[in-house]
Order: sequence, then C-alpha cells, then structure tokens
Amino acid sequence: MKKITITFFVLVFVLAACGTPATESPVVQSTPAPANAVIAEGRLVPAQDATLAFTARGTVIEVRVKVGDKVKAGDVLARLGGQSDAALAAAQLELVSAQQAVEALTDAADIVRAKAWITLREAETIYQDAQDLYDDMTDGDYEYQKVTYVNVRGQRIPTVETVTVEDVDEETLEDVRSDMELKKALHEEAQRVYDRVKNGPDVDQLALLKARLNAAKANVSAFAIVAPFDGTVMDVNTALGKQAGPETWAVKVADTSAWYVETNDLTELEVVKIAVGLKAALIPDALEDAQMTGVVETISQAFTMQGGDILYRVKIKVDEVDPRILWGMTVEITFDVME
Repeated sequence: MKKITITFFVLVFVLAACGTPATESPVVQSTPAPANAVIAEGRLVPAQDATLAFTARGTVIEVRVKVGDKVKAGDVLARLGGQSDAALAAAQLELVSAQQAVEALTDAADIVRAKAWITLREAETIYQDAQDLYDDMTDGDYEYQKVTYVNVRGQRIPTVETVTVEDVDEETLEDVRSDMELKKALHEEAQRVYDRVKNGPDVDQLALLKARLNAAKANVSAFAIVAPFDGTVMDVNTALGKQAGPETWAVKVADTSAWYVETNDLTELEVVKIAVGLKAALIPDALEDAQMTGVVETISQAFTMQGGDILYRVKIKVDEVDPRILWGMTVEITFDVME
C-alpha cells in the first residue's frame, strides 16, 4: 500500500509540471535578407599587420612596448644581447669598421682625384707620342734623330744625326704598333679610373663599402625588433631575460587606422554578383546587435580551392567599427543586390 501511495504522488507531480506554461526565450528580430542576396562569412582584419620576430638569437635585454601602445615606423620595440654577447659585439665591431672605411674613402677623395688626373695626363702624353711615331712610320719616309760619336783628337764627341728611312721593315713596324696599342690600353684604363673619382670617391669602391656597411647594419639590427609602419601593438610574446630567436614571434603590430572584413567562403557562383563599390551589411557572430556597414574595396583575381569549391577573397572596408569588435572575429556579410 505504501508503494502505491508514493507512485500516486509522483504521477501527480509530473502531471502538474506538464501543465505549467514554460518561460519563453526572447527572440532577436532581424531584417530578412532579399531572396537573391549574397551572404558570406569573413573575418575582421586591420589595414595591415605584421608578426615580428628577432632574426638573431639571444637573451632579451629590453622590451619597450606593451599591448595597446601606439608606435611609429622605425621605433625599436625590443632588443637582444648584452655586454657578454659575443655575436652582438662582433656585429657592432664590423659596423664601426665599415663606417670608418666609408669615411676614409670619402676623406681621401680629393687627393685620389688629383693623382688620377696626373696619371691620366701622363698616360695621354705617352700614348700620343707612340701614336705619332707609328703614324710617321706608315706615312712614307720616316726621319728620326740619332746620336753618333766621332773621334776628334782622340776624344769621342757626340753629334746628332738625322736619319731618313724610306721603308720601315714589317718587324719594326709591328713592334711599334704593339707598343702603341699597349700605351692606348694604359691610357684608357687611366681614363676609367679618373671617371670613377672625378665627382667624388671611387664609385666602384664606394658601392662595395656601402654594401658592406648595409650588411653590417642588418647584422646589428637583427638583435632588435623595429616597427615596420605606424600602428598599434596588438600582442607581446617576449619578456626580459627570455631566450628568443627567429623561430618564435615576439611582437604583433597592426595598422588600425582602418578595418576590413575579408571573406573566406565566397564561391565562383557568388563572386560574379559582387562588384567594387557594392555596399554590404556586416553582423559579428559574437555581437549580433553590433550591426555595421561597409563597401567592397577589392575582389581578388586569384582563387583558392577548398573541399572542391573555388573560392575568392573579397575585401570590404568597414565604415565604422564597433569598439567591442576584436581583430579576427567572424562576421556575417550580406551584400546589396546588384541592379
């Protein structure tokens, strides 16, 4: 009898519960999209972004930024190295040496130019004399001065005698021509040297030294992370005393002066309905009340294939971003219907 009574009360409780009206959940009202509207999904991205890492390896000795800081292009964000870091010391020593080499070449430019001009004038004179000699030998009778000695009262007295040669033999002429060509080559080389230094330091040497200097600067800069553009620090993944290198990112920077939504599922059948300048409604999945608008800025001419579908990336510039929206959030995009 007791068992039957308990069963009865349980049955009455269940029936009473079924008769109680349930509390209704609030329904979010939204404007239905047109039947032929194109709806896609995308993510919110900044105008540009960079994930930065050290290209050298060592211990972090300085972190100058934190999340939310504004930075300018060229600002140093973090540094590696220390007084005991041999790699950094070697890079800094090479940088100083390269700078001194450039300065020395520049300081000596006037002296080098004067010497090159003198050498050029001498080479020009020597070449001209050799050319005149060859021309004289090939133009007909060739006359040249010859010193001879005569005995006068037991003494040898030098005299200058003019010798005329009607036809110079081929062997002599070839020797003279070869000599002329050699002196011509020396003159041309002297001209090239002077041309390199007439307006300042030797352009070839300066180019080599500047390349060395740029390489040295790059080696030193490998121990620092520098902002590539004006922007905002979005995340920091390093700290003082931490070991860091190229394999691990250290700072993320983004240009948040403008925001975009980039699609990731727009198919070939849908993209043909989209055009640059087309307006779009944007609703973040996480914040359905944050309704935004934007305009199509670019349509990629390249495609990606995913699950057998051909997809195209469309970039929509957001007119005004809700401050609650974060980088990377998923956004539903409803494109206006093309007329």
